Amino acid sequence: MLTERKDLRNIAIIAHVDHGKTTLVDGLLRQAKTFRVNQQVMERVMDSNDLERERGITILAKNTAITIPDPKTGEPVKINIVDTPGHADFGGEVERVMNMVDGVLLLVDAAEGPMPQTRFVLKKALEMGHIAIVVINKMDRKDAEPDRTLNATFDLFVELGATERQVDFPVIYTNAITQQAGATEDLGPDLQPLFQAILDFVPAPLVDMDAPLQLLVTNLSYDDYRGTTAIGRIFAGRLQTGQAVARITHEGQVLAERARYLYVYQGLEKVEVSQAEAGEIVSIAGLEGIASGETLADPAFPVALPTIHVEEPTVRMTFGVNTSPFTGRDGKWSTSRKLRERLFDELKNNVALRVDSTDAMDTFTVAGRGELHLAILIETMRREGYEFQVSRPEAIFHTGPEGELLEPFEDVDIDTSPETVGTVVEMLGSRRGKMLNMTNNPDNTVHLSYLVPTRGLLGFRYQFLTATRGMGVLNSNFNGYAPLAGPITQRSSSSIVAWETGTTVSYGLKNAEERGALFLGPGVEVYEGMVIGETQRPTDLTVNVCKKKHLTNMRSSNKDIEVRLITPRSMSLDEAIEYLAEDELLEVTPLNYRIRKRILETEERGKQTKKAREVLEEEQ
Repeated sequence: MLTERKDLRNIAIIAHVDHGKTTLVDGLLRQAKTFRVNQQVMERVMDSNDLERERGITILAKNTAITIPDPKTGEPVKINIVDTPGHADFGGEVERVMNMVDGVLLLVDAAEGPMPQTRFVLKKALEMGHIAIVVINKMDRKDAEPDRTLNATFDLFVELGATERQVDFPVIYTNAITQQAGATEDLGPDLQPLFQAILDFVPAPLVDMDAPLQLLVTNLSYDDYRGTTAIGRIFAGRLQTGQAVARITHEGQVLAERARYLYVYQGLEKVEVSQAEAGEIVSIAGLEGIASGETLADPAFPVALPTIHVEEPTVRMTFGVNTSPFTGRDGKWSTSRKLRERLFDELKNNVALRVDSTDAMDTFTVAGRGELHLAILIETMRREGYEFQVSRPEAIFHTGPEGELLEPFEDVDIDTSPETVGTVVEMLGSRRGKMLNMTNNPDNTVHLSYLVPTRGLLGFRYQFLTATRGMGVLNSNFNGYAPLAGPITQRSSSSIVAWETGTTVSYGLKNAEERGALFLGPGVEVYEGMVIGETQRPTDLTVNVCKKKHLTNMRSSNKDIEVRLITPRSMSLDEAIEYLAEDELLEVTPLNYRIRKRILETEERGKQTKKAREVLEEEQ
């Protein structure tokens, strides 16, 4: 018999990146008295990952829970909250948590209105049939326009095919930083109006507690003492500590398991319990080998729940064993076996990732949602002590029904100053971008809407930021597959390459500096074939940066003694990945990352270049 659990609500907080999701969760936790009065709590407490705190974005979906009294009945109500990423590259995290919740809080910036990733996350919620509470945040901004934002949000609901029930959404106005909310634009002293809206509009779970157990695993974590931890929602039945369960794999295989440790969420902590009932989000420790999307069921009635389906990856790159002369210096793990284990372990939890073996035993193809998705994996592995090399990202092509080649396209939204619009339009035009719309924003910036091949966006972001002097804002979202757009020039510059192995000196670097921009200074160890700078010449330039000046007793002037160099350009990991050409690799170690040529020997590289040029001339 179906029972409504009025003591429970399950919600996810979704929004475009940087619209205030994690800050709002901070406020909900504080006002629900999750922390002691004198407890010191950092800002954005849900962004617990080091990378998340450094980049200021949410990468992984995380669970928390608060308990508040229902003003109507006086009974306590537990609210399970899932904080989700706002970046499209981590859309897989959003897609899988939608199975755990019954409603969503859609945060929209009062000044910016619905943004590209707002469309993506809302579409996923509406497809699952969830009710959304629209939260118009950042009401303290001077350029806030809540009426325009509300109208634009309503239009977005209609455009995405929301039902009449979903379109009739409640609206709450908030300022997450000051922890204030209101049913109108006049905010109250606290977040009580938001708490009340969650209790009134998010449906309570409708469950059958006497049915056989069914639990869908939607996330994994790791406990240092109790091993792999599976997180999911109990859809039917009850689960007790030590209970025998049937684990149903993606292939339909039924394996006997036991729920050794059972937890529920309360605040930022996991609390061990002896039993949990349908509708609750739980964490089960001690299940080795389990993967996201699998079902835990009653051994007597092993019926699988529908698995988690996420959109296919659009970008891939190769991960291989580091073959540079400096291999093994920094890393703890550098063998193909360790690299293979780490990449395939990532698949257990990273549902939007794909890993395939190649003909080469030490190289693997890794596909993801975008450059940032793959860059986060690279940075995480680097910090764990892995040493490897990666290739330039490339778009994944599909074959159409009539045998034609299809490539992924993305909707691109850009806000930039009027002075740089011409440059941006020219840059996107050369990358086969198609302009869809161009409007003036109230803040005297220009908004451009484009449809661009994913190929054209690879390596584009930092060129765009340079062209707009760091003031431009670019957001992209996957649109779909369409016929190949044609050839695209990825990079107009070439590389300055080291001639020999050794240590760089100022005298040798000065010769290279006159021909382009350097990536490193004096006193740095380099090897033959390592990229040490960028030149605007049409072909790569090989320079001996280890060359020292012959010492004599003669000096023409004091300036001949001292060589002054311009400060080298320091590149982040994301910039280094975007810089790569097809014949280059990025060597990644815990302490360094170096750009290098695939073929290190200068003479051999020259032969291959000459041979490729001759083949091209014959074809023409």
